[in-house]
Amino acid sequence: MRLKWWHIGLLLCLGVALISPLASGFPDGLEKVAEDKGFIETALEAPYQLIADYVFPGIGSEALATIIAGIIGTLVLFGVAYGIARLLTLRRREVD
Repeated sequence: MRLKWWHIGLLLCLGVALISPLASGFPDGLEKVAEDKGFIETALEAPYQLIADYVFPGIGSEALATIIAGIIGTLVLFGVAYGIARLLTLRRREVD
C-alpha cells in the first residue's frame, strides 16, 4: 500500500487526540475574552452535543475518556470528509 498525504494527516490527527489530555485546562482565547469582558453569560448552548465537553460517558478516567472522544470525533470527521471526497471524485469521473 502506498502512503498518501491523507494517511499522514489522519495519523497526525489521531496522535494529537492521544496527547489531548496534556492540553491546558484554562479556557481558550475566545472564552477568556468573553469572561474578561463580561459577556460569557450571553453565550448559548450548542443545539446538540454528541460527546459533551470531549468526555466520553461511562469511563472513569477523564484522560482516557478525552482520548476516546478525540479519536471517535477524528474518525467521524475523517469519514464524512472522505465520503464527500469520494462522491465528488466519482461525480467528476462521470462528467468526464
